[in-house]
Amino acid sequence: MRLPLFVSCLFLLAVVAHATEPTDHPTLKLGSPAPDFSLPGVDGKTYSLADFADAKILVVIFTSVHCPTAQAYESRIKRLAASYGPRGVAFVAINPNNPDAVRLDEQGYTDLDDTFDSMKLRAANRGFNYPFLDDGPTEAVARQYGPAATPHVFIFDAARRLRFQGRIDDSEREELATHHDTRDALDALLAGRDPLVKETMVFGCSIKWADKAEPNRRWRAQVAKEPVVLEAADAGALRELRANRSGKIRVVNVWATWCGPCVAEFDQLIETNLIYRNRDFELVTLAAQYPDEKERVLKFLQQHHASTRNLIFGETDKYKLMAALDPEWNGALPHTLVLGADGAVLYRQTGELDFLKLRRVLVPALDRLAPWGGLSPVK
Repeated sequence: MRLPLFVSCLFLLAVVAHATEPTDHPTLKLGSPAPDFSLPGVDGKTYSLADFADAKILVVIFTSVHCPTAQAYESRIKRLAASYGPRGVAFVAINPNNPDAVRLDEQGYTDLDDTFDSMKLRAANRGFNYPFLDDGPTEAVARQYGPAATPHVFIFDAARRLRFQGRIDDSEREELATHHDTRDALDALLAGRDPLVKETMVFGCSIKWADKAEPNRRWRAQVAKEPVVLEAADAGALRELRANRSGKIRVVNVWATWCGPCVAEFDQLIETNLIYRNRDFELVTLAAQYPDEKERVLKFLQQHHASTRNLIFGETDKYKLMAALDPEWNGALPHTLVLGADGAVLYRQTGELDFLKLRRVLVPALDRLAPWGGLSPVK
């Protein structure tokens, strides 16, 4: 596994925390009653404890969309819900993360952020068979339960007293898991026994409490100060660009300052670069304009904080340059190529980008080069 040291602090902010240790938001103690809630679900309903009153056991799981550890457990949570639902166990998942506190460079292993709209997309894409609720805007429920990371499990008995809190199992890589703590606790409670293990440590992405929003804003302000440069590229340079010998996944976006759709999507391109640039990723902007328009192009790039690799046509024969970059391109703008580390075209789009589709191309391609924990969470 090839995993840069900076991943833990820049992307994941992963924590290994004992859930009973004191924190700013202490974890609910064993035997405590389940705190009530009233939270919107991705299915359009609002849920509270009363909606699960008929369940023998209630499992509350704090999880998130952007976190690769949480993604690794999605299929396991679905299987638990399918196996134990018929036996009277209700499952509910809650997103505790304030979306303003999630930095762009923490999203490098996902196609979605932690907004409510993204929660809806993830639930539909993965076919969640349990309610998925949003606590991110206020985090009022998360403060009462005190999850230490995503995912974090809380299991309540029929009287809605906490009987287990901790992990699902002991490895994100399912084939390496040897202790299935959540399953064991459920089996014990359904059999009328006390769980043998009542508390465990948890591992995953830290909770994005709202007080992290201000450091996020400071980070964005610092990124906006990065230098912006623009270089001319002749036909030979564009052939080299297209061959992609960088060893990275390369996105080439051809645009122009006078192209309305290009300008409209440009900021999202820059955000895409900030999301994935700490992985084996490169975004190249290529202005399809004449060399004597360089100052106009550079001014636009500076206004949009494009600290990417930026190129402009370095010759006046645009058709020669178009053929050098992509003979299949019909000349319409914008035009985007996603190139694999071997130079193969993974995705080609003429016209405005669907950024969710783009990210669902990028993440598996990046994971094939350098997976997080051996996982390919976006499928």
